[in-house]
Amino acid sequence: MPVSEFRLIDKYFTQKIKKSAVNRKGIGDDCALMLIPAEYELAVTVDTMVEGVHFFAGTDPKLLGHKLLAVNLSDLAAMGAKPTSVTLALTLPEVNENWLKGFSEGFLSLANQFSVDLIGGDTSSGKLTLTVQAMGMVPKGRAMLRSGAKIGDYIFMTGWLGDAGLGLKIEKGFNCSSPNSALKQFHRPFPRVNEGLAIMAHSNACIDISDGLASDLEHILKQSHVGARIDWDKLPLSKMVRSYIEKTGDWQMPLTAGDDYELCFTVAPDKIHLIKIDCTQIGVVEEETGFRVQRLGKTKELGVKGFEHFS
Repeated sequence: MPVSEFRLIDKYFTQKIKKSAVNRKGIGDDCALMLIPAEYELAVTVDTMVEGVHFFAGTDPKLLGHKLLAVNLSDLAAMGAKPTSVTLALTLPEVNENWLKGFSEGFLSLANQFSVDLIGGDTSSGKLTLTVQAMGMVPKGRAMLRSGAKIGDYIFMTGWLGDAGLGLKIEKGFNCSSPNSALKQFHRPFPRVNEGLAIMAHSNACIDISDGLASDLEHILKQSHVGARIDWDKLPLSKMVRSYIEKTGDWQMPLTAGDDYELCFTVAPDKIHLIKIDCTQIGVVEEETGFRVQRLGKTKELGVKGFEHFS
């Protein structure tokens, strides 16, 4: 007997308790309804993950559920927005209730950690494709933009760089003696929502590192009409990543690999003391446009960038 779309939604994706006061009406009607407080703006983002492009066939659905939501919450974090609501669209090749159970557990577990309501969505048949639209609140005029970097700003980032890129290489066959941490970062990135909220009042520009530090920081540089010099020796690289570089000589990997979902942001020198989160200063914003890397006493333009669709 065919499984009803509405029964699947009710069984796996209907949250019993509303977590955010802005969500007046969620799943059950043609549209969800949200109340936006007068002093806030609504931040909206959407991301899609396609089997064979963003994840391997056979990936644990619980990991997929977590990562799909995490990458969207990371976008909100980069704007300094507090997440409140998400919608979910699933295109499924077949109805597999064990898969749906695992996926929903991974998805809703992370949603609950950040008090996010799933307020609507859609299901259809086709190649496995997962899409989330995420919404959050940010005080009016306070969102961190890519266009605000100033000459002389220091460039910071949260967390470690390149672990997720190493995790992808391990999935593709690279031999690593201690793969678990890199694989965890690749499959289960943790969105820096709290860090984004903490730096919002003090950062001039911010972006999340999804396609690689070089590509993503370049978005800030272009929109701010500035350049940057990154000190390679200051990059926060784990022992695993350093070991990979020693084995392969591929020192550019941490700069170009994606999926880290850390925040990269700029801060004026006189506001550095106000930054109270764990982060690393990795470079400086300069007047000369372009992305330069200082390494082994030499400074050079980085020609290789990160991941791009349709390239």
